[in-house]
Amino acid sequence: MNDLNTYWSRLGLSELSIAGFGLTLSGFIGIMGIVTAEVLYPNYSTRQDISDLGSTRPPNPIIHEPSATIFNTTMLVTGVLVVLSAYYLSRVLDRRGFPLALAVFGLGAFGVGVFPGNVTPWHGLFALLTFFAGGITVVLSTRVVSRPFSFLCGLFGGSSLLILLSVFFYGLAVRGPSPLAVLGSGGIERWVVYPLIVWLPAFGGYLLAASTDSTGETAI
Repeated sequence: MNDLNTYWSRLGLSELSIAGFGLTLSGFIGIMGIVTAEVLYPNYSTRQDISDLGSTRPPNPIIHEPSATIFNTTMLVTGVLVVLSAYYLSRVLDRRGFPLALAVFGLGAFGVGVFPGNVTPWHGLFALLTFFAGGITVVLSTRVVSRPFSFLCGLFGGSSLLILLSVFFYGLAVRGPSPLAVLGSGGIERWVVYPLIVWLPAFGGYLLAASTDSTGETAI
């Protein structure tokens, strides 16, 4: 890894700029991969779960190609990019908790790609890990960015976590339909996931703007 860091330095790239580039690219790949898989999935509705693109759940899982391969690969690549970005970010940030949460977020996305919807219970566990870790990561990012961007990070992460917690609240405590049930499970899931995906290139762009040349000095 030290040899790789030396290589980036010779190219005039700081660790912060690499992290920013990786997160921006991960957001682009994430959203475009999902859109492409949706388009190629026969009669797909956004009321369906996003993970249906990889495989529906048992007992009679349905897998459509090439949507499944596109979606699963998207999750794998996105997860790897986020984890690598978290590593480089940990080398320049004093707040160790944030890069760790970011790495867990990436690990969750990678696990979703490894274990499609037909692989239970692992797919559900990694999906929940992605949702919770992602929301927590975005909220934590408010402590490492300046205003007014910190307000947006709070909005993205807070709304994602709020929607996610409301699902558990109505399902476990109220045991009744959520006011968001009109959106379908896929619509609700997108309110949880899309704020996280939107945050990735937004935060990545912030890091790129804060980075300098190979000296590694930053304004973050």
